[in-house]
Amino acid sequence: MSDKHISSQFDTELNSISTHVLEMGGLVEAQLHQAIYALVHLSLETAEQVLEKEAVINQMEMSIDHEIISTIGRRQPTARDLRFLMAISRTTQNLERAGDEIARIARMVRSIIQNGSPRNLPSSELRVASDLAAALLRKTLDSFARLDTTMAVAIIKQDNEIDDEYNGFLRKLITYMMEDPRTISPSLDLLFLAKSIERVGDHAKNIAEQIIFIVKGEDVRHTPMSQVESVVK
Repeated sequence: MSDKHISSQFDTELNSISTHVLEMGGLVEAQLHQAIYALVHLSLETAEQVLEKEAVINQMEMSIDHEIISTIGRRQPTARDLRFLMAISRTTQNLERAGDEIARIARMVRSIIQNGSPRNLPSSELRVASDLAAALLRKTLDSFARLDTTMAVAIIKQDNEIDDEYNGFLRKLITYMMEDPRTISPSLDLLFLAKSIERVGDHAKNIAEQIIFIVKGEDVRHTPMSQVESVVK
């Protein structure tokens, strides 16, 4: 078998893995939209649908991991190809963890519906952070599909907007709890829910960092923004 034929087969395998990652990402994105709908409309049925599909995301991660391990064992990739497979593995881990947070959101929504939440709590204000997280995840998947490092940098920057929304929401909840101790328990439910939304944004940012790692060969995790921008230029 010629080297060219082997290389072509390898490229086909890498493209197949990428496709499966995007399929997994698409399911996670759909789950997030459903969880947001469940939150905004307090829909128990939609929350349950999100929880039913959690196992599918977990299975997809395991399947992609198996593909990666099998490919490394058979092809013994080096340089950019090995870097690509390492980044893919980290990407699927972040997608799976985002899926876990989305399932946690669905469970919290179910708890709020079943236990009842005082109408004066600012639960509707979580919609802003939720929409930001959903938009960030969509951009991340687009950036991954195109291996677009400029978009990846923008995603890392935009994650701060979700952090700001979370911090603002936290301050409001503290005010509610101080004014009326009866709101402490439901406020904590909303706090954990808001934290899960914020973490979805964090996982999207982490994937954006892996895109830069694939293209530029630089690990920009825990790196100042100015240095990240200099790597991409």
